[in-house]
Amino acid sequence: MRIIGGKFRRRQLPVLESPGLRPTPDRVRETLFNWLAAYVEGAQVLDLFAGTGALGIEALSRGATSACLVERDSKVAAQLSHNLALLEVENASVISRDVSAFLTTPPSTAFSLVFLDPPFHQALVEPCCQALENGWLTPQAMIYVETEAGLSPPVPNCWSLHRETRAGESIGRLYQRLL
Repeated sequence: MRIIGGKFRRRQLPVLESPGLRPTPDRVRETLFNWLAAYVEGAQVLDLFAGTGALGIEALSRGATSACLVERDSKVAAQLSHNLALLEVENASVISRDVSAFLTTPPSTAFSLVFLDPPFHQALVEPCCQALENGWLTPQAMIYVETEAGLSPPVPNCWSLHRETRAGESIGRLYQRLL
């Protein structure tokens, strides 16, 4: 995986081979972070279903204040921790836990930027979006949701679609919370 912008630009990071792991392609990340240019600096980031950590690490590279990366697979989470150590990142944490269980715990902070890219075809998007409304988000938070093409899950009424892109078998939607 290659970091495409910010202070870690062009850095290559190893990716663990794991079934279902879908690194967000460079082109999609570039589009997404162009959309987020005004929101990343100083953001507190929550990367759910972090996988390779491409989105959370890219946000850190571009000036996010902190990141919490949540990944269920302990081996993938260990690789994330290793990659953060390679980059000498000290303002990020990796939590090896099921995202649904993680979101049932009371949040210690509200996040201004959230990445939600769950495994496809498992009906995880809608319950996660609803759970995020339980104190996990700042009033104007930006939420990126990636789903399989053809899926348009309902999101909370206070989320407004900001932008949308399609790449292969997936659709990425960026929402802004309006409270």
